[in-house]
Amino acid sequence: MAYTITVQPSGRSYEAAPDETLLTAGIRQGIGLPYGCKDGACGSCKCKKLSGTVVMGPHQDKALSATEAADGYVLTCCGTATSDVVLESRQVTHAGAFPIKKMPARVAQLQRLSHDVMHVRLQLPANDVIQYHAGQYIEFVLRDGARRSYSMANAPHTLVESGVPMVDLHIRHMPGGQFTDHVFSAMKDKEILRIEGPYGSFYLRDDSPKPIILLASGTGFAPIKSIIEHMQFMGITRDATLYWGGRRPQDLYMDDWIKARTAEMPHLRYVPVVSDALPEDNWSGRTGFVHRAVLQDFADLSGHQVYACGAPIVVDAARADYVQQAGLPEEEFYADAFTTEADKAHAA
Repeated sequence: MAYTITVQPSGRSYEAAPDETLLTAGIRQGIGLPYGCKDGACGSCKCKKLSGTVVMGPHQDKALSATEAADGYVLTCCGTATSDVVLESRQVTHAGAFPIKKMPARVAQLQRLSHDVMHVRLQLPANDVIQYHAGQYIEFVLRDGARRSYSMANAPHTLVESGVPMVDLHIRHMPGGQFTDHVFSAMKDKEILRIEGPYGSFYLRDDSPKPIILLASGTGFAPIKSIIEHMQFMGITRDATLYWGGRRPQDLYMDDWIKARTAEMPHLRYVPVVSDALPEDNWSGRTGFVHRAVLQDFADLSGHQVYACGAPIVVDAARADYVQQAGLPEEEFYADAFTTEADKAHAA
C-alpha cells in the first residue's frame, strides 16, 4: 500500500511506500523537495505537515526540536507516512530535477590545495554524462555501503571542457575518517570509485533579481565556486558578495582564484574573513565570525537572497541571525550544511 503525499502550495503529489521516507520517495519521483544531509542532522528538509500522520525516525534536536514537532513540523529525510499526507514546502519545483545516476568514477588528478584540503578530479563515463545544478553534490558509495557526500566545485558547463566528463571536489581531511584518511594517504590516480548523484537543493535561483550574499566556511566554498562559475558563464549580473571564512589565511585555499573572478565580474565583491590569525600570518583583513561580518555590512537583508554553505554551526547561526536581526525572509535563505559522520551519528 502506498500513501499519497501532496505538497503545497505547488499542488504536486507523489506516492510514498510505508517503508520509505517522504524524502526518498520524493527524490525517486523527481519532486524537488529541499534537503541536505538526508540523515536527520541538518534540518534543511524541515517542512510543515498540514494534515496526515508521519512517524519520525532518529534525528538531532537541533534539526527538529520538540517544540517544532509539536507545532506540526517534520523532517522528510527521516519521516515516514502512515496515511495520506499534505506538506507545505516552498522549494518544490516543476523543472530542474535531474535524474539520479549511479556510475563508476576514475581518479584523474589529486592536488593539495592546502595542508588539509585535497582537490580530487574525477573522470566520469562519457556515455552517460551526469547532469547537475551548480551547488549540488554527489555521494561516494563505499564498499561497506557507507556513503560520503561532496559538492561539485565546478559548474556544469565545465563538465566536458577537456573532452571527457570531469567533476572537481574539495575534500577536507578529517583525521580518523574512514574515507578522508584514504584520500590523503593511499588514494592513487586511476583508482575506481562508485558515485551517485546529483543530490541537494542548494543551487542558485535564477528567477530572482535580488542581490546575493554568498556565505562560505572552509570547504563550503566548493559549491559556491560552482555557483560563481555558473553566474559568469550565464552572464548573470545580479550584485553578489562572497564572504569566505577560515581560521587562518591559508584556509582560504583559492583566494587568488576569487580575486581573479572579481576582476572579471564587476558585480562580484569578495570579503575574506579570518577568525584565528596568528602574528606570523600578518593578516590585515577582516576578523571574527564570518557570518557576523555580513551583518556588519548589511544591517538590512530584507531585499536579499542568502546562499550559505559550510559547517553547521555557521549555517545555523547565520540563518537565525539574518532572519531575526536583519529581516531576511526565511524563504530566501538557502543552505547546505556540511555534516560529518560524527554529526550524523548523533542523530542515530
